[in-house]
Amino acid sequence: MFKPSPTSLATTGLLLALNAAAQTPTSGAAAPMAPMARIAESRPAALESNWTPLRLPTGERIALLGGSYLMAIDEEWGFGPSVYGAAKGNYGGVFTVGLTAQRRWRLGQSTHLAAGLYAGAGGGLSSSQVRFGGGLMLRPELSIRTEMGSWYAGVSLNHVRFPSGNVRGSSVGFVLGRAGSFAGFSPLDAGRQGRASQRTGLGFDEIAVQAGFYKPRQSTRNRSGDVSNARMGKAGADLRHYIAEGSWWGVEASGAAQGGADGYMEVLANAGQDWALGHPSLRVGGQLALGLGGGGNVDTGSGWLLRAGPTLRWQTPWGPSLRLDAGLARATAGNFKAGFVRLGLSMPLDRGPRFGTFGLDDVPGTVRTQQLFTSIQHLPKVRFKDGRQEAVTHLGLMMTRELSPSVYGAAQAGSAAWGSAGAYSYGLVGLGLQTQPLASQPRWRVGAELLAGAAGGGGVAVRGGAVLQGEAWTQLNLGEQERLRLRVGLGQWRTLRGEQQSSPVLNVSVGYAFGSLLR
Repeated sequence: MFKPSPTSLATTGLLLALNAAAQTPTSGAAAPMAPMARIAESRPAALESNWTPLRLPTGERIALLGGSYLMAIDEEWGFGPSVYGAAKGNYGGVFTVGLTAQRRWRLGQSTHLAAGLYAGAGGGLSSSQVRFGGGLMLRPELSIRTEMGSWYAGVSLNHVRFPSGNVRGSSVGFVLGRAGSFAGFSPLDAGRQGRASQRTGLGFDEIAVQAGFYKPRQSTRNRSGDVSNARMGKAGADLRHYIAEGSWWGVEASGAAQGGADGYMEVLANAGQDWALGHPSLRVGGQLALGLGGGGNVDTGSGWLLRAGPTLRWQTPWGPSLRLDAGLARATAGNFKAGFVRLGLSMPLDRGPRFGTFGLDDVPGTVRTQQLFTSIQHLPKVRFKDGRQEAVTHLGLMMTRELSPSVYGAAQAGSAAWGSAGAYSYGLVGLGLQTQPLASQPRWRVGAELLAGAAGGGGVAVRGGAVLQGEAWTQLNLGEQERLRLRVGLGQWRTLRGEQQSSPVLNVSVGYAFGSLLR
């Protein structure tokens, strides 16, 4: 069940006691200072993965590896973002991104039953026999799990269906998960000084925007069997969580942005360690990553990728860090092996822990708002490689983070869900400007943003993969704490290489807001 642990209850109680003490004036003393903002909510959450065997219309057998982050609405219901990718067979590069809603029932002291529904968009390698249609994927699941402390595992009965394609099937799969918590400040505390004894939101300390390239080895072949050693530019982002001084784990996603491999995408889990090099702010170390990748005619076989190499990191005095990574990446099956170099700029998402200290972290920070959105984007005029023009509608996820009251960073990823561009996917990052709430209409806000990144697949004419998207938007904040956000945006989407094309874009989003501490 989505139920808080005794430890999280005790921590919440301690925070409430401290907050109450901070707001109680001392007799005979001067007027008290404004109290520090404290965590306003702490609810159960879970990080969950599953294995879903699937038989294609050709009779070939593949499997989808899925990952979800589920936040509890109450003790029974939870929801959150999910991603699925091909991890067996010869269909590396099949990806979908979307949302999962889940209901749980307690069956015993350490057993629960779960029913879930995933709705996402994507696709991958297709043919006249294997069609993902517009890209919309539905996956209902019924599973029974056994709990082992904060971990749980079980078996599931699931069904995968692409409604506008011919890929569908039912199977018995496996589930593995770990319970955690989701904590955050009230969005109304934005701009105030605050303190917290735990990470907030998704639990990551920083996000990085990265760009670089792969240089395939001479032995690399594409899916047609031809030599494919042209340099491939990449762009993407990663999230990092520090577990000790210089030690981290994280997740990352990137796609092709140059080199004729538009449609290539990879999603990896990584871990690394670095050490101070003469000065505490300059650090050198190494990193290892494992995950799934493919598309863009890159032959990654089943989709599994392994990557390793040295890292160099400079922590600036202003908060952001510069990263330089290099090394070697290869598909465990298939014909892809390449050296890589990439440069990244990381920004803090939350005040990370102070390693080597005990008790609560009483160093204050400034509360800044983060928002998680589910978006439907409609492009009425998109040109395909065969010359036709059609409308394409995307289903995507977006995260924003205030850098100041008027400036925010944004990252979004998604795929085509309706139309005929199944397997078209995109990932964008950038900056935006927003107004402060108006005195007469405090729940309304307007703004504009400019995002750039990588996209491709599904037959869409995006030569190289680099795209740009600008948008103006208006937003309504709902609820007592203004956590629910409704946003409507209108803008322009365009490609940046080859024969450029552009289309208007209409964006309708529903989001959830919370506060975290800015370092």
